[in-house]
Amino acid sequence: MTDKTLTRMDLADAVHSQVGLSRNDSADLVESVLGHVSDSLVAGKTVKISSFGTFSIRDKAARVGRNPKTGEEVPIHPRRVLTFRPSHLMKDRVAVGNKR
Repeated sequence: MTDKTLTRMDLADAVHSQVGLSRNDSADLVESVLGHVSDSLVAGKTVKISSFGTFSIRDKAARVGRNPKTGEEVPIHPRRVLTFRPSHLMKDRVAVGNKR
């Protein structure tokens, strides 16, 4: 595993080098795509990217949890969570990467 994290700037640089847009246009394109994905998720829509995976929102109900240190019961409020389900192609690519 590497210590490198993929950032928005890395994505913009990849668009710049592979598509040939200017650096500013590449950064704007990446921001636009990420903005559309975020806005769709906030609106409760599912975002499916072919050969990559599916992002979706799940509503979790209220429940009672416990503080593991004290054993005290604590109410956990209902909330919305983001989930990601990778495609089979992505799972296979990651599995092949693990065998190296």
